Amino acid sequence: MNANIKKNKTITDILSEEVDYDAKRKNRSRYTALGHPKKVKRILIHGATFVITTDSKNKLQVQANRSIYIVDGKIKEVFPVNKKSIPINKIDLIYDASKRSGIVVTPGFINAHAHPPMYLLRSSMTLDKGNVVDQVKKMAELEAKMNNQDFFLGAVGDFTEEQKYGITTTLSHYGVFDPVEEAAKLTRQRVINAISAVSNSHPKNSPEMVAKILAKRKNYFSQPAISIHYVHRASPDQLKKIKQLVKKYKVLLTLHSAENEEWVQQCVEKYGKRTVEALVDLGLANSNTILSHAVHFSDEEIKLVKKHKIGIVHLPTSNKLHKSGNFKYPLFVKYKADKQICLGTDSVISKNSLDLLSEALQARIMHNATHRVNYEDLFKMMTSQAANILKLEKLGKIMPGYKADLSFWKLRDRGFMPYNESNPVSLVGNMITHGGRNIRDLMIDGQFIISNRVHSLIDESNLMTALQESHTKLRKRLKK
Repeated sequence: MNANIKKNKTITDILSEEVDYDAKRKNRSRYTALGHPKKVKRILIHGATFVITTDSKNKLQVQANRSIYIVDGKIKEVFPVNKKSIPINKIDLIYDASKRSGIVVTPGFINAHAHPPMYLLRSSMTLDKGNVVDQVKKMAELEAKMNNQDFFLGAVGDFTEEQKYGITTTLSHYGVFDPVEEAAKLTRQRVINAISAVSNSHPKNSPEMVAKILAKRKNYFSQPAISIHYVHRASPDQLKKIKQLVKKYKVLLTLHSAENEEWVQQCVEKYGKRTVEALVDLGLANSNTILSHAVHFSDEEIKLVKKHKIGIVHLPTSNKLHKSGNFKYPLFVKYKADKQICLGTDSVISKNSLDLLSEALQARIMHNATHRVNYEDLFKMMTSQAANILKLEKLGKIMPGYKADLSFWKLRDRGFMPYNESNPVSLVGNMITHGGRNIRDLMIDGQFIISNRVHSLIDESNLMTALQESHTKLRKRLKK
Protein backbone atom coordinates (compact mmCIF):
# COMPACT_ATOMS: atom_id res chain seq x y z
CA MET A 1 0.00 0.00 0.00
CA ASN A 2 1.25 3.49 -0.83
CA ALA A 3 3.10 5.02 2.13
CA ASN A 4 1.33 8.36 1.60
CA ILE A 5 -2.02 6.65 2.05
CA LYS A 6 -0.91 5.01 5.27
CA LYS A 7 0.45 8.17 6.87
CA ASN A 8 -1.48 9.19 10.00
CA LYS A 9 -4.38 6.91 9.13
CA THR A 10 -5.73 3.84 10.87
CA ILE A 11 -6.61 0.72 8.90
CA THR A 12 -10.28 1.60 9.44
CA ASP A 13 -9.71 5.03 7.87
CA ILE A 14 -8.03 3.43 4.87
CA LEU A 15 -10.80 0.90 4.32
CA SER A 16 -13.58 3.45 4.62
CA GLU A 17 -12.18 6.22 2.43
CA GLU A 18 -14.78 7.95 0.31
CA VAL A 19 -15.51 6.18 -2.95
CA ASP A 20 -16.07 8.16 -6.15
CA TYR A 21 -19.71 7.09 -6.33
CA ASP A 22 -20.77 9.71 -8.87
CA ALA A 23 -18.29 8.41 -11.46
CA LYS A 24 -19.26 4.81 -10.88
CA ARG A 25 -23.01 5.48 -10.97
CA LYS A 26 -23.22 8.02 -13.78
CA ASN A 27 -26.52 7.72 -15.69
CA ARG A 28 -27.30 4.45 -13.94
CA SER A 29 -28.87 5.53 -10.67
CA ARG A 30 -32.26 4.25 -9.56
CA TYR A 31 -32.10 6.51 -6.48
CA THR A 32 -34.00 9.77 -6.08
CA ALA A 33 -33.66 11.73 -2.85
CA LEU A 34 -36.62 13.93 -1.93
CA GLY A 35 -35.73 17.11 -0.08
CA HIS A 36 -32.65 17.24 2.12
CA PRO A 37 -33.29 14.96 5.09
CA LYS A 38 -30.54 14.80 7.71
CA LYS A 39 -31.03 11.04 7.76
CA VAL A 40 -32.83 8.82 5.26
CA LYS A 41 -35.47 7.05 7.32
CA ARG A 42 -38.37 6.58 4.88
CA ILE A 43 -37.61 4.65 1.71
CA LEU A 44 -39.94 3.53 -1.05
CA ILE A 45 -38.81 0.59 -3.19
CA HIS A 46 -41.03 1.33 -6.16
CA GLY A 47 -42.33 -1.31 -8.55
CA ALA A 48 -40.08 -4.33 -8.00
CA THR A 49 -40.74 -6.65 -10.93
CA PHE A 50 -40.77 -9.57 -8.49
CA VAL A 51 -40.59 -9.95 -4.71
CA ILE A 52 -39.61 -13.46 -3.64
CA THR A 53 -40.37 -14.35 -0.04
CA THR A 54 -42.17 -16.78 2.21
CA ASP A 55 -45.48 -15.69 3.71
CA SER A 56 -46.91 -15.89 7.24
CA LYS A 57 -47.47 -19.65 6.75
CA ASN A 58 -43.90 -20.05 5.44
CA LYS A 59 -45.09 -20.80 1.91
CA LEU A 60 -42.98 -19.48 -0.96
CA GLN A 61 -44.49 -16.54 -2.83
CA VAL A 62 -43.29 -14.84 -6.01
CA GLN A 63 -45.18 -11.55 -6.11
CA ALA A 64 -45.19 -9.43 -9.26
CA ASN A 65 -45.04 -5.63 -9.42
CA ARG A 66 -44.74 -4.84 -5.74
CA SER A 67 -43.61 -1.75 -3.85
CA ILE A 68 -42.01 -1.91 -0.41
CA TYR A 69 -42.31 0.99 2.03
CA ILE A 70 -39.63 1.12 4.73
CA VAL A 71 -39.63 3.34 7.82
CA ASP A 72 -36.83 3.42 10.41
CA GLY A 73 -35.25 0.22 9.14
CA LYS A 74 -38.46 -1.83 9.16
CA ILE A 75 -40.83 -2.86 6.40
CA LYS A 76 -44.08 -0.97 6.94
CA GLU A 77 -46.00 -2.04 3.84
CA VAL A 78 -45.72 -4.33 0.80
CA PHE A 79 -48.36 -3.58 -1.84
CA PRO A 80 -49.21 -3.95 -5.56
CA VAL A 81 -47.77 -0.96 -7.39
CA ASN A 82 -51.07 -0.11 -9.09
CA LYS A 83 -53.24 -0.43 -5.95
CA LYS A 84 -51.71 2.18 -3.66
CA SER A 85 -49.30 5.10 -3.47
CA ILE A 86 -47.32 6.68 -0.64
CA PRO A 87 -47.54 10.50 -0.29
CA ILE A 88 -44.37 12.25 -1.40
CA ASN A 89 -44.08 14.08 1.93
CA LYS A 90 -43.67 10.69 3.65
CA ILE A 91 -40.69 9.60 1.51
CA ASP A 92 -37.01 10.53 1.88
CA LEU A 93 -35.68 8.29 -0.89
CA ILE A 94 -37.25 6.47 -3.84
CA TYR A 95 -35.52 3.42 -5.32
CA ASP A 96 -37.01 2.71 -8.74
CA ALA A 97 -37.02 -1.07 -9.11
CA SER A 98 -39.04 -1.00 -12.35
CA LYS A 99 -36.41 0.41 -14.73
CA ARG A 100 -34.57 -1.57 -17.42
CA SER A 101 -36.54 -4.84 -17.12
CA GLY A 102 -36.68 -4.47 -13.39
CA ILE A 103 -35.35 -5.82 -10.14
CA VAL A 104 -35.99 -9.00 -8.16
CA VAL A 105 -36.02 -8.42 -4.40
CA THR A 106 -35.40 -11.23 -1.90
CA PRO A 107 -34.78 -11.25 1.84
CA GLY A 108 -31.10 -10.93 2.68
CA PHE A 109 -29.63 -14.42 2.95
CA ILE A 110 -28.54 -15.88 6.30
CA ASN A 111 -25.21 -17.70 6.52
CA ALA A 112 -25.42 -20.03 9.53
CA HIS A 113 -21.76 -21.06 9.78
CA ALA A 114 -18.63 -19.07 8.94
CA HIS A 115 -15.13 -18.35 10.24
CA PRO A 116 -14.69 -14.74 9.00
CA PRO A 117 -11.11 -13.95 10.16
CA MET A 118 -9.87 -16.95 8.16
CA TYR A 119 -10.55 -14.99 4.96
CA LEU A 120 -6.94 -13.78 5.24
CA LEU A 121 -5.84 -17.42 4.86
CA ARG A 122 -7.22 -17.84 1.36
CA SER A 123 -4.68 -19.77 -0.75
CA SER A 124 -3.21 -21.46 2.33
CA MET A 125 -4.90 -24.75 1.36
CA THR A 126 -4.70 -25.31 -2.38
CA LEU A 127 -5.08 -29.11 -2.06
CA ASP A 128 -3.09 -29.54 -5.26
CA LYS A 129 -0.60 -31.80 -3.52
CA GLY A 130 -0.60 -33.76 -0.30
CA ASN A 131 -3.59 -34.91 1.70
CA VAL A 132 -6.23 -32.91 3.55
CA VAL A 133 -4.76 -33.61 6.99
CA ASP A 134 -1.34 -32.24 5.99
CA GLN A 135 -2.89 -29.18 4.37
CA VAL A 136 -5.00 -28.41 7.44
CA LYS A 137 -1.91 -28.68 9.64
CA LYS A 138 0.00 -26.19 7.46
CA MET A 139 -2.97 -23.82 7.44
CA ALA A 140 -3.20 -23.99 11.26
CA GLU A 141 0.48 -23.06 11.58
CA LEU A 142 -0.15 -19.97 9.48
CA GLU A 143 -3.31 -19.12 11.44
CA ALA A 144 -1.35 -19.26 14.70
CA LYS A 145 0.76 -16.31 13.50
CA MET A 146 -2.24 -14.03 12.96
CA ASN A 147 -2.69 -10.91 15.12
CA ASN A 148 -5.75 -8.80 15.91
CA GLN A 149 -5.34 -6.61 12.82
CA ASP A 150 -5.17 -9.76 10.70
CA PHE A 151 -8.35 -11.07 12.31
CA PHE A 152 -10.09 -7.74 11.72
CA LEU A 153 -8.98 -7.46 8.08
CA GLY A 154 -9.98 -11.04 7.39
CA ALA A 155 -13.43 -10.47 8.86
CA VAL A 156 -13.91 -7.28 6.79
CA GLY A 157 -12.90 -9.20 3.66
CA ASP A 158 -15.29 -12.01 4.56
CA PHE A 159 -18.30 -9.84 5.38
CA THR A 160 -17.94 -7.65 2.28
CA GLU A 161 -17.70 -10.72 0.04
CA GLU A 162 -20.75 -12.25 1.68
CA GLN A 163 -22.62 -9.00 1.12
CA LYS A 164 -21.73 -9.14 -2.59
CA TYR A 165 -23.57 -12.48 -2.66
CA GLY A 166 -26.70 -11.17 -0.98
CA ILE A 167 -25.88 -12.34 2.57
CA THR A 168 -26.91 -9.87 5.26
CA THR A 169 -26.56 -12.05 8.39
CA THR A 170 -23.63 -14.25 9.43
CA LEU A 171 -23.09 -16.63 12.32
CA SER A 172 -19.38 -16.24 13.06
CA HIS A 173 -17.71 -19.12 14.90
CA TYR A 174 -14.21 -18.10 15.95
CA GLY A 175 -11.71 -17.73 18.79
CA VAL A 176 -11.64 -13.92 18.91
CA PHE A 177 -14.52 -11.54 19.60
CA ASP A 178 -13.39 -7.90 19.34
CA PRO A 179 -11.95 -8.00 15.79
CA VAL A 180 -15.16 -9.62 14.51
CA GLU A 181 -17.23 -7.06 16.43
CA GLU A 182 -15.28 -4.17 14.87
CA ALA A 183 -15.56 -5.65 11.37
CA ALA A 184 -19.31 -6.10 11.80
CA LYS A 185 -19.66 -2.51 12.97
CA LEU A 186 -17.62 -1.17 10.03
CA THR A 187 -19.45 -3.16 7.34
CA ARG A 188 -22.86 -3.03 9.11
CA GLN A 189 -23.18 -6.79 8.64
CA ARG A 190 -25.67 -8.40 11.02
CA VAL A 191 -23.48 -10.86 12.94
CA ILE A 192 -24.04 -13.51 15.58
CA ASN A 193 -20.58 -13.35 17.13
CA ALA A 194 -20.04 -16.80 18.67
CA ILE A 195 -16.80 -16.67 20.65
CA SER A 196 -15.06 -19.97 21.39
CA ALA A 197 -15.12 -20.97 25.04
CA VAL A 198 -13.01 -24.02 24.13
CA SER A 199 -10.85 -23.48 21.07
CA ASN A 200 -8.17 -25.36 19.12
CA SER A 201 -6.61 -22.17 17.76
CA HIS A 202 -6.99 -20.10 20.94
CA PRO A 203 -6.19 -22.43 23.87
CA LYS A 204 -6.34 -19.62 26.45
CA ASN A 205 -10.07 -19.10 25.81
CA SER A 206 -12.36 -20.21 28.62
CA PRO A 207 -15.99 -20.09 29.75
CA GLU A 208 -14.96 -17.40 32.24
CA MET A 209 -13.65 -15.19 29.41
CA VAL A 210 -16.88 -15.71 27.47
CA ALA A 211 -18.93 -14.87 30.56
CA LYS A 212 -17.32 -11.40 30.71
CA ILE A 213 -18.35 -10.73 27.10
CA LEU A 214 -21.91 -11.96 27.64
CA ALA A 215 -22.29 -9.75 30.72
CA LYS A 216 -21.77 -6.73 28.41
CA ARG A 217 -23.76 -8.17 25.49
CA LYS A 218 -26.06 -5.12 25.17
CA ASN A 219 -23.07 -2.86 24.52
CA TYR A 220 -22.04 -4.58 21.29
CA PHE A 221 -23.05 -4.04 17.68
CA SER A 222 -22.86 -7.80 17.01
CA GLN A 223 -24.91 -10.38 18.91
CA PRO A 224 -22.71 -12.38 21.31
CA ALA A 225 -23.03 -16.17 21.40
CA ILE A 226 -20.92 -19.16 22.47
CA SER A 227 -19.01 -21.70 20.41
CA ILE A 228 -16.79 -24.68 21.07
CA HIS A 229 -14.76 -26.54 18.49
CA TYR A 230 -15.87 -30.11 19.30
CA VAL A 231 -17.65 -31.55 22.31
CA HIS A 232 -14.87 -34.07 22.95
CA ARG A 233 -12.30 -31.27 23.30
CA ALA A 234 -14.18 -29.78 26.25
CA SER A 235 -14.08 -31.10 29.80
CA PRO A 236 -17.25 -31.92 31.78
CA ASP A 237 -16.57 -28.90 33.99
CA GLN A 238 -16.23 -26.57 30.99
CA LEU A 239 -19.46 -27.89 29.48
CA LYS A 240 -21.26 -27.46 32.80
CA LYS A 241 -20.21 -23.80 32.88
CA ILE A 242 -21.25 -23.33 29.24
CA LYS A 243 -24.66 -24.83 30.00
CA GLN A 244 -25.09 -22.30 32.82
CA LEU A 245 -24.13 -19.42 30.52
CA VAL A 246 -26.59 -20.52 27.82
CA LYS A 247 -29.37 -20.69 30.40
CA LYS A 248 -28.48 -17.42 32.14
CA TYR A 249 -28.07 -15.28 29.03
CA LYS A 250 -30.37 -17.21 26.65
CA VAL A 251 -27.72 -17.24 23.91
CA LEU A 252 -26.92 -19.65 21.11
CA LEU A 253 -24.28 -22.35 21.42
CA THR A 254 -22.72 -23.58 18.19
CA LEU A 255 -20.19 -26.34 17.60
CA HIS A 256 -18.80 -28.64 14.92
CA SER A 257 -20.31 -32.09 15.24
CA ALA A 258 -19.66 -35.55 13.79
CA GLU A 259 -17.62 -34.11 10.93
CA ASN A 260 -15.81 -37.43 10.64
CA GLU A 261 -15.98 -40.83 12.33
CA GLU A 262 -12.70 -40.26 14.17
CA TRP A 263 -14.18 -37.35 16.13
CA VAL A 264 -17.35 -39.32 16.81
CA GLN A 265 -15.25 -42.08 18.35
CA GLN A 266 -13.28 -39.56 20.41
CA CYS A 267 -16.59 -38.34 21.81
CA VAL A 268 -17.56 -41.95 22.62
CA GLU A 269 -14.22 -42.52 24.36
CA LYS A 270 -14.62 -39.39 26.47
CA TYR A 271 -18.35 -39.33 27.21
CA GLY A 272 -19.42 -42.90 26.48
CA LYS A 273 -21.89 -41.90 23.78
CA ARG A 274 -22.10 -40.45 20.29
CA THR A 275 -22.28 -36.68 19.81
CA VAL A 276 -25.99 -35.88 20.13
CA GLU A 277 -26.54 -38.53 22.80
CA ALA A 278 -23.69 -36.99 24.82
CA LEU A 279 -25.18 -33.51 24.43
CA VAL A 280 -28.50 -34.81 25.78
CA ASP A 281 -26.75 -36.25 28.85
CA LEU A 282 -24.84 -32.99 29.34
CA GLY A 283 -28.02 -30.90 29.20
CA LEU A 284 -26.94 -29.15 26.01
CA ALA A 285 -29.55 -30.56 23.62
CA ASN A 286 -32.11 -27.81 23.00
CA SER A 287 -33.21 -25.17 20.50
CA ASN A 288 -30.31 -22.90 21.52
CA THR A 289 -27.80 -25.48 20.21
CA ILE A 290 -26.64 -25.26 16.58
CA LEU A 291 -24.64 -28.21 15.20
CA SER A 292 -22.54 -27.72 12.06
CA HIS A 293 -21.61 -30.46 9.56
CA ALA A 294 -23.57 -33.22 11.38
CA VAL A 295 -22.41 -35.78 8.83
CA HIS A 296 -21.99 -38.96 10.86
CA PHE A 297 -25.23 -39.05 12.83
CA SER A 298 -27.01 -42.31 13.61
CA ASP A 299 -30.77 -42.73 13.19
CA GLU A 300 -31.18 -42.33 16.94
CA GLU A 301 -29.21 -39.10 16.94
CA ILE A 302 -31.40 -37.61 14.21
CA LYS A 303 -34.48 -38.56 16.21
CA LEU A 304 -32.96 -36.71 19.17
CA VAL A 305 -32.26 -33.69 16.95
CA LYS A 306 -35.96 -33.60 16.13
CA LYS A 307 -37.08 -34.19 19.73
CA HIS A 308 -34.88 -31.51 21.25
CA LYS A 309 -35.33 -29.00 18.38
CA ILE A 310 -31.59 -28.74 17.73
CA GLY A 311 -30.54 -26.58 14.77
CA ILE A 312 -28.43 -28.16 12.02
CA VAL A 313 -26.14 -26.37 9.55
CA HIS A 314 -25.55 -28.27 6.31
CA LEU A 315 -22.17 -27.50 4.65
CA PRO A 316 -22.13 -29.62 1.48
CA THR A 317 -19.13 -28.02 -0.24
CA SER A 318 -16.93 -28.13 2.87
CA ASN A 319 -17.94 -31.73 3.55
CA LYS A 320 -16.97 -32.78 0.03
CA LEU A 321 -13.70 -30.85 -0.05
CA HIS A 322 -12.54 -32.29 3.27
CA LYS A 323 -13.85 -35.78 2.43
CA SER A 324 -16.01 -35.75 5.56
CA GLY A 325 -18.72 -37.99 4.13
CA ASN A 326 -22.33 -37.58 3.02
CA PHE A 327 -24.88 -35.69 5.09
CA LYS A 328 -27.91 -37.97 5.65
CA TYR A 329 -30.57 -35.63 4.35
CA PRO A 330 -33.09 -38.43 3.57
CA LEU A 331 -32.99 -39.54 7.22
CA PHE A 332 -33.68 -36.01 8.41
CA VAL A 333 -36.73 -36.03 6.13
CA LYS A 334 -37.77 -39.49 7.37
CA TYR A 335 -37.68 -38.37 11.00
CA LYS A 336 -39.23 -34.97 10.20
CA ALA A 337 -36.14 -33.03 11.26
CA ASP A 338 -35.52 -31.41 7.86
CA LYS A 339 -37.20 -28.15 8.94
CA GLN A 340 -34.34 -27.75 11.42
CA ILE A 341 -31.70 -27.51 8.65
CA CYS A 342 -30.14 -24.31 7.30
CA LEU A 343 -27.08 -23.65 5.14
CA GLY A 344 -23.60 -22.25 5.73
CA THR A 345 -20.50 -21.46 3.71
CA ASP A 346 -17.76 -22.33 6.22
CA SER A 347 -14.62 -20.27 5.44
CA VAL A 348 -12.68 -19.67 2.21
CA ILE A 349 -10.48 -22.55 3.36
CA SER A 350 -13.42 -24.83 2.65
CA LYS A 351 -15.21 -23.04 -0.19
CA ASN A 352 -14.08 -21.11 -3.25
CA SER A 353 -16.57 -18.26 -2.76
CA LEU A 354 -18.75 -17.20 0.12
CA ASP A 355 -22.12 -17.49 -1.55
CA LEU A 356 -25.12 -19.49 -0.39
CA LEU A 357 -26.74 -19.91 -3.81
CA SER A 358 -23.98 -22.25 -4.98
CA GLU A 359 -24.16 -23.99 -1.60
CA ALA A 360 -27.87 -24.58 -2.21
CA LEU A 361 -27.04 -25.95 -5.67
CA GLN A 362 -24.43 -28.27 -4.17
CA ALA A 363 -27.01 -29.55 -1.69
CA ARG A 364 -29.48 -30.17 -4.51
CA ILE A 365 -26.90 -32.10 -6.56
CA MET A 366 -25.44 -34.02 -3.63
CA HIS A 367 -28.75 -35.54 -2.52
CA ASN A 368 -30.49 -35.86 -5.89
CA ALA A 369 -29.92 -39.63 -6.13
CA THR A 370 -31.60 -40.35 -2.79
CA HIS A 371 -33.90 -37.39 -2.17
CA ARG A 372 -34.89 -34.41 -4.28
CA VAL A 373 -34.45 -31.24 -2.23
CA ASN A 374 -36.99 -28.79 -3.61
CA TYR A 375 -35.83 -25.33 -4.64
CA GLU A 376 -38.48 -23.86 -2.33
CA ASP A 377 -36.95 -25.70 0.62
CA LEU A 378 -33.44 -24.56 -0.30
CA PHE A 379 -34.63 -20.95 -0.47
CA LYS A 380 -36.13 -21.30 3.01
CA MET A 381 -32.85 -22.73 4.34
CA MET A 382 -31.21 -19.44 3.37
CA THR A 383 -34.00 -17.15 4.62
CA SER A 384 -37.03 -17.80 6.84
CA GLN A 385 -36.05 -21.27 8.06
CA ALA A 386 -32.55 -20.09 8.91
CA ALA A 387 -33.99 -17.11 10.81
CA ASN A 388 -36.22 -19.43 12.82
CA ILE A 389 -33.36 -21.82 13.66
CA LEU A 390 -31.02 -18.99 14.73
CA LYS A 391 -33.79 -17.25 16.71
CA LEU A 392 -33.55 -14.12 14.59
CA GLU A 393 -36.78 -12.27 15.18
CA LYS A 394 -38.44 -10.50 12.26
CA LEU A 395 -35.80 -11.53 9.72
CA GLY A 396 -35.84 -13.73 6.64
CA LYS A 397 -39.11 -12.50 5.10
CA ILE A 398 -40.39 -9.47 3.21
CA MET A 399 -43.47 -8.66 5.24
CA PRO A 400 -44.77 -5.73 7.31
CA GLY A 401 -43.04 -5.57 10.67
CA TYR A 402 -39.91 -7.36 9.45
CA LYS A 403 -36.47 -5.75 9.41
CA ALA A 404 -35.47 -4.27 6.06
CA ASP A 405 -32.61 -6.65 5.19
CA LEU A 406 -33.02 -6.95 1.43
CA SER A 407 -31.07 -8.16 -1.59
CA PHE A 408 -31.71 -6.62 -5.01
CA TRP A 409 -30.99 -8.70 -8.11
CA LYS A 410 -31.04 -7.54 -11.72
CA LEU A 411 -33.73 -9.52 -13.57
CA ARG A 412 -32.19 -9.11 -17.02
CA ASP A 413 -29.16 -11.13 -16.09
CA ARG A 414 -27.49 -14.45 -16.85
CA GLY A 415 -29.18 -17.28 -14.99
CA PHE A 416 -32.46 -15.47 -14.36
CA MET A 417 -33.50 -15.28 -18.00
CA PRO A 418 -35.27 -16.91 -19.65
CA TYR A 419 -37.90 -17.85 -17.09
CA ASN A 420 -41.48 -19.11 -17.27
CA GLU A 421 -43.59 -15.94 -17.25
CA SER A 422 -46.77 -17.91 -16.54
CA ASN A 423 -45.10 -19.51 -13.50
CA PRO A 424 -42.48 -17.05 -12.19
CA VAL A 425 -41.62 -19.32 -9.27
CA SER A 426 -39.21 -20.76 -11.84
CA LEU A 427 -36.99 -17.78 -10.97
CA VAL A 428 -36.10 -19.47 -7.68
CA GLY A 429 -34.82 -22.56 -9.48
CA ASN A 430 -32.98 -20.34 -11.94
CA MET A 431 -31.23 -18.45 -9.13
CA ILE A 432 -30.04 -21.64 -7.46
CA THR A 433 -29.04 -23.66 -10.51
CA HIS A 434 -27.06 -20.74 -11.89
CA GLY A 435 -25.13 -20.63 -8.62
CA GLY A 436 -23.45 -17.63 -7.06
CA ARG A 437 -23.96 -14.20 -8.54
CA ASN A 438 -23.29 -10.65 -7.42
CA ILE A 439 -26.25 -8.64 -6.20
CA ARG A 440 -26.95 -5.19 -7.61
CA ASP A 441 -27.89 -3.49 -4.36
CA LEU A 442 -28.00 -4.60 -0.73
CA MET A 443 -29.86 -3.17 2.24
CA ILE A 444 -29.32 -3.97 5.94
CA ASP A 445 -31.61 -2.46 8.55
CA GLY A 446 -32.97 0.01 6.00
CA GLN A 447 -29.52 1.26 4.93
CA PHE A 448 -28.09 0.69 1.46
CA ILE A 449 -24.77 -1.06 2.06
CA ILE A 450 -24.18 -1.72 -1.65
CA SER A 451 -25.53 0.58 -4.36
CA ASN A 452 -25.12 -0.06 -8.08
CA ARG A 453 -22.68 -2.88 -7.19
CA VAL A 454 -20.44 -0.41 -5.29
CA HIS A 455 -19.89 -0.84 -1.55
CA SER A 456 -21.10 2.28 0.26
CA LEU A 457 -18.88 1.89 3.34
CA ILE A 458 -15.67 0.17 2.22
CA ASP A 459 -13.11 1.18 -0.39
CA GLU A 460 -12.69 -2.29 -1.85
CA SER A 461 -9.55 -1.41 -3.77
CA ASN A 462 -7.81 -0.43 -0.55
CA LEU A 463 -9.23 -3.51 1.14
CA MET A 464 -7.75 -5.85 -1.48
CA THR A 465 -4.36 -4.16 -1.13
CA ALA A 466 -4.46 -4.39 2.66
CA LEU A 467 -5.47 -8.06 2.55
CA GLN A 468 -2.62 -8.93 0.20
CA GLU A 469 -0.02 -7.03 2.22
CA SER A 470 -1.17 -8.61 5.48
CA HIS A 471 -1.20 -12.10 3.97
CA THR A 472 2.34 -11.65 2.67
CA LYS A 473 3.57 -10.40 6.05
CA LEU A 474 1.85 -13.34 7.72
CA ARG A 475 3.72 -15.83 5.53
CA LYS A 476 7.00 -14.08 6.33
CA ARG A 477 6.29 -14.35 10.07
CA LEU A 478 5.76 -18.08 9.66
CA LYS A 479 9.24 -18.48 8.15
CA LYS A 480 11.01 -16.74 11.07
